[in-house]
Amino acid sequence: MSYKTDIEIAQSTQMNKITEVAADLGVNEKYVEQYGPYKAKIDYNLLSDMADKPSGKLILVTAITPTPAGEGKTTTTVGLADGLRVIGKKSVVALREPSLGPVFGIKGGAAGGGYAQVVPMEDINLHFTGDFHAVGAANNLLAAMLDNHIFQGNELGIDVRRITWKRAVDMNDRQLRFITNGLGGRVNGVPREDGFDITVASEVMAVLCLSSDIDDLKARLSKIIVGYTREEKPVTAGELKAAGAMAALLKDALKPNLVQTLEHTPAFIHGGPFANIAHGCNSLMATRMALKLGDYAVTEAGFGADLGAEKFIDIKCRMAGLVPDAVVIVATVRALKLHGGVAKADLNNENLAALEKGLPNLLQHVENITGVFGLPAVVAINAFPTDTAAELKLVEDKCREMGVNVALSEVWAKGGEGGRALAEEVVRLCEQPKNLSFTYGEELSIEEKLNAICEKIYRAADVELTQNAKKQAAQLTELGFGKLPICMAKTQYSFSDDAALLGAPRGFKVTVRNLKVSAGAGFIVALTGDIMTMPGLPKVPSAERIDVDSAGKISGLF
Repeated sequence: MSYKTDIEIAQSTQMNKITEVAADLGVNEKYVEQYGPYKAKIDYNLLSDMADKPSGKLILVTAITPTPAGEGKTTTTVGLADGLRVIGKKSVVALREPSLGPVFGIKGGAAGGGYAQVVPMEDINLHFTGDFHAVGAANNLLAAMLDNHIFQGNELGIDVRRITWKRAVDMNDRQLRFITNGLGGRVNGVPREDGFDITVASEVMAVLCLSSDIDDLKARLSKIIVGYTREEKPVTAGELKAAGAMAALLKDALKPNLVQTLEHTPAFIHGGPFANIAHGCNSLMATRMALKLGDYAVTEAGFGADLGAEKFIDIKCRMAGLVPDAVVIVATVRALKLHGGVAKADLNNENLAALEKGLPNLLQHVENITGVFGLPAVVAINAFPTDTAAELKLVEDKCREMGVNVALSEVWAKGGEGGRALAEEVVRLCEQPKNLSFTYGEELSIEEKLNAICEKIYRAADVELTQNAKKQAAQLTELGFGKLPICMAKTQYSFSDDAALLGAPRGFKVTVRNLKVSAGAGFIVALTGDIMTMPGLPKVPSAERIDVDSAGKISGLF
């Protein structure tokens, strides 16, 4: 039996005009800025004009620890929103924008899959409305102004050995991780060591996603620390007089993007920080718009719940005063069997023993959501044809023992109708009591916060800060940043900082090797293990399969 690819399904769908989608939401045309017939930006002034309107229910979609077998978190998010519409609820999706790095690398895009996608799929996965280019330009303008300041006499006394600001490009390019620039004589600048981050790891991306309006954006940009003086005093973008020009580059990127699902459910897609090296959530503005315009706002946070959901709650919810009404934890039988030790080639075969061995990964995520964060949850099993009745029953039984229901999600094959059962359970959960709590209190020290995350969420036996990280923690505390939340940069493939430790490992140690303040974003980034902020391409990148014909039709995207 042959199946249509995601891109074939997307290209065969008749989209509604974006003006119709906006009208369905009740958005006045004066707020709608069209980017062609099927995409639009929504003026952020809409939020202030809707300030008195009550917000809808907030649904967070997260997942088990990801595997090469795939989990389908975005697919489930889109399908759930469509499913809510199927049962008569006014739902809106709020997602992140895909980065070109994964699109051309190995992971793929972030537009969903099968019959639960957002469209226009090719645009969303490629340049979209130019937001990422604007973020990269603003990031690199600051880098250029920093180096120009040093070249023109260095009035601020910046120590070229203590520059923390890197350039950014939205591509997986390991060649740019560590570079030396300013070579070739005095006219070409001051020689120094430098490097690139992928754009989604830029603090500018985090600032864009966490800003509440244009004034907040400028204030946050001003606070960005680019390096330190010889006296170890931080130097900011504000001191370099860069914030205004950066904000000018970002003024349109700050406006949330409106598109639609295959079933015409409105979807805001805005911002795109990775959850393994950044805070992993779509923009605050887009989330708030979805809450104001829908009775149910369905959003997702990147990778497993130990990364995306933890940061969504401990960073975004804490800053914005948001409280999720329900949490969906996406899993697949195939992925759980892989966590149980089954080789990828054998995942189609029933294996209850391996499934039971892998289930603790799911159950730990469930326990974190319900126990640590105090939120009602449902497990969504993303259905595969190879799942057996016995395997599905085993997952359901183990989850019920923890007081959590399981819903079979068939949205990939059936769209919104395949998400009916999940939607009904989510609606029920939204009326259940919730008692949101954070992993740690703001008053705790940097080291205490790190311990809380690693011990409560990861179940680590020990947390070790290198001598360098200990020194950085002391300096950041002295500078007044000790009360900020922590943004963990950690492998997405394990609860630990070792990608090879699958399932729910115990007795491991997490090593924190570097601490860096993102003063504009309002958190401290903790780099663990061997995590990189600039990924590389795999041996056979997805880019090799992508093409476009003479009519401009793209193929091989997914």
